[in-house]
Amino acid sequence: MAIFFNQATLSYNDNVTNSNIVTGQLLEVLTADKTAVIPVYEQGGGVTYVISIRNSGASSFTALTVTDDLGAYSQGGQTLIPLDYVEGSVRYFVNGVLQPAPATDTGAALVISGINIPAGGNAIIVYETEANRFAPPDIEGTVTNTAVITGGGLATPVTVSETVAAQASPDLSISKAISPDTVVENDTLTYTFVIQNYGNAPAEVDDNAVVTDTFDPILSPINVTFNGEVWEEGVNYTYNSTTGEFATVAGQITVPAATFTRNEETGAWTVTPGVSVLRVSGTV
Repeated sequence: MAIFFNQATLSYNDNVTNSNIVTGQLLEVLTADKTAVIPVYEQGGGVTYVISIRNSGASSFTALTVTDDLGAYSQGGQTLIPLDYVEGSVRYFVNGVLQPAPATDTGAALVISGINIPAGGNAIIVYETEANRFAPPDIEGTVTNTAVITGGGLATPVTVSETVAAQASPDLSISKAISPDTVVENDTLTYTFVIQNYGNAPAEVDDNAVVTDTFDPILSPINVTFNGEVWEEGVNYTYNSTTGEFATVAGQITVPAATFTRNEETGAWTVTPGVSVLRVSGTV
């Protein structure tokens, strides 16, 4: 509901007089809301939005346009767009029935046109986006996405927004190196496991990260260090010297969170992963 005011002016013989002020109420029969299917994102990950539009009036609305800013924000004097529309992903329902795909334009914003809503009915628009390098990846990062509904006889535009937050979780990868790559019998061989965390949260004890491997050729005996500290068999890891099966004890592997920096010129974020190193040495 919107309240409006109106006043008339009468001019005659160089005289001006004003009428009384009248007050009215404009009942808005078109309402809308916008939600993200999952309210978190990660760079390169998808975010699906749902816009629900309801018409409580006795007349239909036709040829409405939905303009979505894809989370646009200002940084360093420039406008950055943190979400990319996934081409062809729009789904349009009227009273629960799937309709032909509406026309879309994907310039600086996503423009969806030709939306019709029957009297007493509703429309639902579903579309997918992908978070890009301009979506803040740090633990406090958010993207606020705004859509404006216009046209079709609307007295005033209808605006809906949704805010999603950066996913707070570790994102681990592991690589393995061997030294030396040529070894003779009864010599020492070292495996180095580099565990990297690209996430904005550390991998903690409760995450129960475990590294397993089966050494072939079998190493015996073995020495194990984690980030330079000597580990103890049965406490930090288990090893079967008959089969070569090695495993860290759950919760012993921890990895610090990544750090994030923004390029002040382009506005893009870069990730420097947190790192932990596990080394296993033994006699072949």
